[in-house]
Amino acid sequence: MAFVQPVTLRERGVRLEPLALSHEAGLAAAAADGELWKLRITSVPEPQDTRAYIETALQMREEGHRFAFAVVEDATGRVLGSTSYHDILPAVRRVEIGWTWYAKSVQRSHVNTTAKLLMMGHAFDTLQCHVVGWRTDNFNFASQRAIERLGAKKDGVIRGHAPRRDGTIRDTVMYSMRAGEWPEARAQLLYLLGRYATA
Repeated sequence: MAFVQPVTLRERGVRLEPLALSHEAGLAAAAADGELWKLRITSVPEPQDTRAYIETALQMREEGHRFAFAVVEDATGRVLGSTSYHDILPAVRRVEIGWTWYAKSVQRSHVNTTAKLLMMGHAFDTLQCHVVGWRTDNFNFASQRAIERLGAKKDGVIRGHAPRRDGTIRDTVMYSMRAGEWPEARAQLLYLLGRYATA
């Protein structure tokens, strides 16, 4: 049995459901909102590559390495983006959260904070993970700030670690959170979501 089982998570109008081929049109529309594939530091698929992107995610799910979600607006069914558990290591009860991107129109909203609350809660409370990790491009400063706002600790930088979409080689900044740090992080996420609700 796979460590990460299919599950749908929902909170505050945001729904995370297992990514499927039926999300192709919605995912392409989300990527087109801001032409996100033009950013060299992201993994957002170009419109013609959306189906292959989903097929790759499904193959990685079969292999037990990655479990991708579509991030959906609960009330309308509009696809807002995607996020995943990846580098899943059942033997040490560790997952990473990544492959995360959202339509430009919902960036800097409650969507990412809500999705992280759902994924971290599921990882720590249901899967009983000891550690949740994140990684990002050394030049993706917005992503680094967002991860740090979650309460994750910077583990270090792996130099010359992975190719970018433009062929250059990136350094990867690694972060993690241990299970004992989750209650305080959850309180902070709920505080931030409370601020969104009153803004």
